[in-house]
Amino acid sequence: MGLLGSLIGFGIGWWVMGPIGALIGMFLGRHAGEAASGERISMNQTREASRDGFVVSLLVLLAAVMKSDGKILRSELDYVKNYLRNLLGIEKAGEALIILRDLTKKEIPLLEVCHQIRINVNYDSRIQLLHLLFGLGLADGILDKTEIEVIQRISNFLGISDADYQSVLNMFYDNLDAAYKVLEISPSASDDEVKKAYRKMALRFHPDRVSHLGPEFQKSANEKFAKVNEAYDKIKKERGFN
Repeated sequence: MGLLGSLIGFGIGWWVMGPIGALIGMFLGRHAGEAASGERISMNQTREASRDGFVVSLLVLLAAVMKSDGKILRSELDYVKNYLRNLLGIEKAGEALIILRDLTKKEIPLLEVCHQIRINVNYDSRIQLLHLLFGLGLADGILDKTEIEVIQRISNFLGISDADYQSVLNMFYDNLDAAYKVLEISPSASDDEVKKAYRKMALRFHPDRVSHLGPEFQKSANEKFAKVNEAYDKIKKERGFN
């Protein structure tokens, strides 16, 4: 069963309704027959359908970022293709890329899409979306002003706090000031405050918090977790404590 066939067949209602459903309506209609095929649904398939629905939402946001600077780069397409193949396998990734190409040609009602995601996706998963969008923005090695602006709008619309937005953004920079922002503290914080902040952020970005999204999303979560540890190590080295 294909990506959208699984969405319809397993009844993940909110993904196929509202502004997201309107954006991919042509594809939903094309695959409606798959849903009526009478395929038996396993528990594992149901989990996959939930993940696939999350991917459709991700595709809409990826398209918004890719469109933001008026050009779609090969490096961005390669980033998305490799990510989706690892996550979905070649067949479903191919279908997802067709959807993505179609989305880049459409006007995306960003506020409405983000509102739909915000009320249906938990906070930790929304943080995960933000991290993936920054990864796309940096696929060509440069996070330009236009991309930052649209990602910040998405973050605001998703209800992500400014502190968490700055934390995720600064995971992509390698300096002491960025390390403090990753831990969401000021350089004037005491050593005890640094240690407390590290424990808080290590818990916040622990990969287990997005385990329901599957192993590939956990891989990205592991990257965030590693960045928290790197930030803490950088601050410890600068201050001279263990």
